[in-house]
Amino acid sequence: MQLTIRIATFNLENFDDKPGQAPTLAERIAVMRPQLTRLNADVLCLQEVHGQEIAGSPRQLLALNQLIAGTQYQGYNIVSTKTADQYQVYDERNLVILSRFDILSHGQHKNDFIQAPEYRKVTAIPVETEASKVTWERPVLSAEIKLPNERIIHVLNVHLKSKIPSSVSGQQKSTYSWKSASGWAEGYFISSMKRVGQALETRILIDQIMDSDQQANVVVCGDFNADQSQVPVMAIRGEVEQTGNAALANRVLYPCENGIPESSRYSLFHKGKGEMIDHLLISRNMLEFYKKTEIHNELLHDESIAFATDKLFPESDHAPIVAEFSFK
Repeated sequence: MQLTIRIATFNLENFDDKPGQAPTLAERIAVMRPQLTRLNADVLCLQEVHGQEIAGSPRQLLALNQLIAGTQYQGYNIVSTKTADQYQVYDERNLVILSRFDILSHGQHKNDFIQAPEYRKVTAIPVETEASKVTWERPVLSAEIKLPNERIIHVLNVHLKSKIPSSVSGQQKSTYSWKSASGWAEGYFISSMKRVGQALETRILIDQIMDSDQQANVVVCGDFNADQSQVPVMAIRGEVEQTGNAALANRVLYPCENGIPESSRYSLFHKGKGEMIDHLLISRNMLEFYKKTEIHNELLHDESIAFATDKLFPESDHAPIVAEFSFK
């Protein structure tokens, strides 16, 4: 008997329900619910899911609950990132994993394996005299999922730091306008540091899983804000060509998008060019069960073009990705 499962990842892009927001939640749901239904995922990893508040209650994923109402995902098991006290979800950009199968355990990891690096900004005004910690905003969300055939899959949901420069005191005229090229470059460097730091922490978590089980089934998916040739993805993949150690071959992760023709291999449009910054990576041993990948990018829009604004688009600017596996 064959067990076919579909694992998907999708950045919903600032999915929220704020008073007066445009487009409205109802307008977004009308476009995005069919996208989720089409994925037909058994395990669904989401990024940029904002939390909503009701007086007297912890912050919850109320907008997401409305999105999945009436779909196959409504009855799924669900875990998400939460604040440090585990009392409620974050206000913005939560990671969420929904699973048709049992979730045996889950956790979130931020500076669990590496201490936040310290750095003194060199272009800040006034001049910084001491280094401060460089921390990243989002943890890695992990879940241990048990399939009906007793097989265990370790799913890691990530959202690495964007390429938008981090703030540098005294160097910004506004959020996206800088007083000097040097200040902008330093902000970009700090964002890169955060992105690679998250990637390192993810790779350490993968190795810890595989230290316990050399044949562990590992899936790492989400918004990496980097393509395959860039350091964050390379660090997580751990190719033998990079480590120079053939004994680590079983720890290499394979990008499922490689099964898609290059002309269609993109999850985001930026300045008219398709970029593959969302990924679904699987451990080498899962290739035995891997069947196909889909990138639902047919109607992607480009928010980077002149005068573009989020208010014009109810859908996300990211394309969802789904990979299919068949187990005996």
